[in-house]
Amino acid sequence: MSFGERVKSFGMTNMLIENDLDGIENRFDISLRENGEPTSTAKEIEETYFPQFEEALRKEADYMAKNYQLFYCLEKTIRNQISGMLEDTHGEKWWNDKVIPQHIVGEVKKRIQREREAGITPRSMEPLDYTNFGELGEIIKRNWSLFASVFSNVKAVEKVMFNLNTLRNPIAHCSMLAEDEKLRLEISLRDWFRLGE
Repeated sequence: MSFGERVKSFGMTNMLIENDLDGIENRFDISLRENGEPTSTAKEIEETYFPQFEEALRKEADYMAKNYQLFYCLEKTIRNQISGMLEDTHGEKWWNDKVIPQHIVGEVKKRIQREREAGITPRSMEPLDYTNFGELGEIIKRNWSLFASVFSNVKAVEKVMFNLNTLRNPIAHCSMLAEDEKLRLEISLRDWFRLGE
């Protein structure tokens, strides 16, 4: 099984497991996964503060949660695929301006510095995690000789990445995703995995 196939399989398996766990937690009103905080605190927040939001807003959030989860898994899968292939080819120190476009390396340095200056916990130790979604597409194009072994066509990758980046904006910025756009997200997800066939 190729690296791309392994990443695809891992990503899809992870999404299915997450979906099953969500269903079990909702059905039995239990928490199987703690996100770094005690369940009692999460439950207190849910019972005390969540009801203070308008019901329509809570329904929107519930509707958008699955879209966020889907995009989160997809974006993390793409990042893992990029870093895995670049590391396999260039070694552990693959993050440099010979492999990554120089302007992206510079932007990432600025983003890391801003986080340090803000005194917040770093989001990651990996520079790739500081790139935006559009920059991921640029990295793939810059290294097309490598990614051509996984993806069928560079223009198709550009198109799918553009569609996904457009769909990412309402998800990342707490806007409702219209039914048509939800369908477009599902189709774009299929398109992404089809690129590796």
